[in-house]
Amino acid sequence: MTRGKKSLDGKVSLRIRIGRDRTLILMTLPVLALLLVFNYIPILGNVVAFQDYDPYLSDNGFVAMFQSPWVGFDQFQRVFADSEFWHAVQNTFVLFFLQLVLYFPIPIALALLINSVVRPRVRAVAQAVMYLPHFFSWVLVVTVFQQIFGGAGVIAQTLRQHGHSGFDVMTDPSVFKYLVTAQMVWKDAGWGIIVFLAALAAVSTDLYEAAAMDGAGRWRRMWHITLPALRPVIALLLVLRVGDALTVGFEQLLLQRQAVGPDASEVLDTYVWWNGIRNQDFSYAAAAGLIKGVVGLSLVLVANKVAHLMGEQGVYEK
Repeated sequence: MTRGKKSLDGKVSLRIRIGRDRTLILMTLPVLALLLVFNYIPILGNVVAFQDYDPYLSDNGFVAMFQSPWVGFDQFQRVFADSEFWHAVQNTFVLFFLQLVLYFPIPIALALLINSVVRPRVRAVAQAVMYLPHFFSWVLVVTVFQQIFGGAGVIAQTLRQHGHSGFDVMTDPSVFKYLVTAQMVWKDAGWGIIVFLAALAAVSTDLYEAAAMDGAGRWRRMWHITLPALRPVIALLLVLRVGDALTVGFEQLLLQRQAVGPDASEVLDTYVWWNGIRNQDFSYAAAAGLIKGVVGLSLVLVANKVAHLMGEQGVYEK
């Protein structure tokens, strides 16, 4: 095979593919640069997890990494011996399972509901209204919930005006996990709807017409046509969701930490931030963050393997 030509098996050479896709490659270069600078180069900083890192050993924090003494796995031993770390792990997994059970099915149900609407204009308006909160910051989301469910919120004031005692959901640690789950549903369910509606748009209408001619009702068409069409997307999002099991909303929880206390709101991300930034125990926080990253990667690999066993592609092929 000569360079720049097709091989005997029909494959296009690398030179032809680069020339053919050069515009797309140029478009992706800025994204790759951002990923390199903000996602991959900072990975080198994990070396401080094996040090007693002191940023004041040098005027340059990067140079201080080479001057800090090595302590091996001492920081990891400190992490595993800390009861507050295990409490943060417990809160993290409780919030993850709640969000998986209560949050994940809602975008699917709403996508099916919107897809069943006959009028395109009504469907577009409903989709836009549900997707709008996705663009809100967590500061705005927490503020909206405070104005509705807080002690001085609309509901509490209405109850007091009618002779009932008010309530304050925003400062109640016992319901905090359900509160943050509700906030996530309201904010991000619209994004999931977009994904599932895109998958439903690829389903041929001929399948529904053929099933209707065979006597299949709405529920049977949904069970045998719609849900199987969504199955690959559901499997992919589940794998990604499991990969984010240890990341359950840093900014969202940090904003409400003072209202409910660390016992209810402390998760791994806030635990790492509190020890690393507030307490300036950088090596200890790096060790805890590295543990979280390794466990998260393991969960992705396991979830992707389960997806393969179920006959789905998952994040990557076998």
